Amino acid sequence: MAREETPIYLFTGFMDSGKTSLIHETIFENQFVDGARGVVIVCEDGDEEYDKEKFKEVGLDVLFVENKEDFNPAMLQKIEEAFKPELVFIEYNGTWEVSEFLDMDLPKGWVLVQTLATVDATTFEVYLQNMRTMMLEQLTPAEVIIFNRCTPDTNKTKFRANVKSFNRPAQLVYEREDGTIDDEPEELPFDLNADVIEISDADYALWYMDCTDNYKKYDGKTVHFIGLVYNPPGKMKKNFYVPGRFAMTCCADDIQFLGFMCKDENAKNIAHKTWLDFTAKIKVEFLMAYKGEGPVFYPVKVTKTEKPEDELVYFN
Repeated sequence: MAREETPIYLFTGFMDSGKTSLIHETIFENQFVDGARGVVIVCEDGDEEYDKEKFKEVGLDVLFVENKEDFNPAMLQKIEEAFKPELVFIEYNGTWEVSEFLDMDLPKGWVLVQTLATVDATTFEVYLQNMRTMMLEQLTPAEVIIFNRCTPDTNKTKFRANVKSFNRPAQLVYEREDGTIDDEPEELPFDLNADVIEISDADYALWYMDCTDNYKKYDGKTVHFIGLVYNPPGKMKKNFYVPGRFAMTCCADDIQFLGFMCKDENAKNIAHKTWLDFTAKIKVEFLMAYKGEGPVFYPVKVTKTEKPEDELVYFN
């Protein structure tokens, strides 16, 4: 009986970030293979080694690729013809462009079903600051990002804000140094239980991501921040405008406007690009602009104000 589809699981991340360990855990501890035959294509020689015989026992052949130019459609086709795998695991090289693989012509029936990325939590911020382009190349396509080697001092909230700035759908997992999962709630730098939640410029981007991802916990809450109005003539739905801030995600060429829909009967009198001292109550409602439920802001107190010294907000 012919195979209909060969699922590919792609593991990305820098060297020594934990890719090999994650593959071992997936295959041997989670019993993921379940009798299917397959191949593990290893494109990087890390600290942890592969025991070919151990993998063979569960039906997997381990294949090593040393040179980038050898990892190409012709090589993958040869693997298909020689092994006819039912599963393919790829440990990708942390210095190679993931986009090149994503654009590659794969053997017939091979389908990329999941991309997982590993990150060393102890070096994440340094790498993000100094090698951001390479870091984003590894993390942007990932559906699941595992931060390993986390300690009690790991700033999970800051990590999430940084990742969500370029990969909104990603599921984040935090793994402690002993291998256990840290699923404790993230600490936020503002008081969710305050009568009015004060959002500073420094915390705006982080708050925006949290409110976007977890909008239901803000239902009925009142927030206060300094915002810029998006309300170009003829562009907004009647009685709506968007207060928000421009945020820099990585560089001056990568700036985006972060704001939420505000329902205000006085909207027509709020000029586009007006700076506001903005206090509003949040209600979770269905809105076409959100293509579903989302946080809708209802003004409590709105006054014009001077633009801040730094008009941008940041994710770090």
